[in-house]
Amino acid sequence: MKNNPKVAVVILNWNGRKYLEQFLPSVLATSYPNLEIIIGDNDSTDDSISFLKANYPDLRIIHNDQNYGFAGGYNQVLAQVDADYFVLLNSDVEVSGEWIHPVIQLMEVNSQIVVAQPKILSYHDKESFEYSGAAGGFIDFLAYPFCRGRIFDTLEKDDGQYDDAIEIFWASGAALFIKKNAWIEIGGFDEDFFAHMEEIDLCWRLKNRGYQIWYCPDAKVYHVGGGTLNAESPFKTFLNFRNNLWMIHKNSSASTALFKVVIRFFMDFLSLLKFLVEGKTKNALAISKAHVAFLRNWKKNASKRPANFKKYNAAGVYPKSIVWQYFVRNKKRFTDLPA
Repeated sequence: MKNNPKVAVVILNWNGRKYLEQFLPSVLATSYPNLEIIIGDNDSTDDSISFLKANYPDLRIIHNDQNYGFAGGYNQVLAQVDADYFVLLNSDVEVSGEWIHPVIQLMEVNSQIVVAQPKILSYHDKESFEYSGAAGGFIDFLAYPFCRGRIFDTLEKDDGQYDDAIEIFWASGAALFIKKNAWIEIGGFDEDFFAHMEEIDLCWRLKNRGYQIWYCPDAKVYHVGGGTLNAESPFKTFLNFRNNLWMIHKNSSASTALFKVVIRFFMDFLSLLKFLVEGKTKNALAISKAHVAFLRNWKKNASKRPANFKKYNAAGVYPKSIVWQYFVRNKKRFTDLPA
């Protein structure tokens, strides 16, 4: 175990001056002895950079020459960062107390733990979990993502029910800790994703290599959420549906991927009908566009599938349908889910 390995906290910014002004001070007040804080800028068109230079002239800023999205943006920036650990932190996250050391301590004891996340609570309701990560990410057998503390749109209060450190399936990109060597080995994010679910794909690829992803409850951060794309955005709908199918296709064996994709097409059609009933025609059209984009990239994504899959344990995989449990059986809390 290395004493105080170097940690680089990297905030990817795109037109987020208001979040930098509000939340960067809490990050700069972080107490950790071997820390570098970096802003990666995705070619912002607001006054983010001038604000940073005027108020934090010693802060390192890495400029991207265009907006590469969340996935490509981090790939560009982290290629220029040297540290033992990268912490990918959203600009709309408030941190406090010892939020770095407990996670690093957890990861240092086991070389197979290469990604972890802290407890992610809501900035607007600090006694409740936040949508993007909560108490650790899971997927069901059809690769629908959900979290301990958040299933679909139902958020739980944090009553200490998830204060155990456990292995999970995916860690949230809102506050993602990753060992640099693992980041390099896996090739970072898949830039084709642009944004949304790229962190789940990253974790899935690492699990396919036999690595582990963990949740650390002893560290807490507070996330605003929805800072870049509104939940009702048709573009966000497109990215979520397309990227979920891509993720299944490239990270599962050929036969398993085909089985899951066929079922997911049917489930997506039900979501499309729901959007139409609600009068959200642009969101319904976004699902159709997502399916077209998925099929057009069939061969490309199949080529990304690893030649060999290491058998990983089932930690973080729910063997039943989370859709059925939530919408039909009315199981709204993680602790209510039948095994």
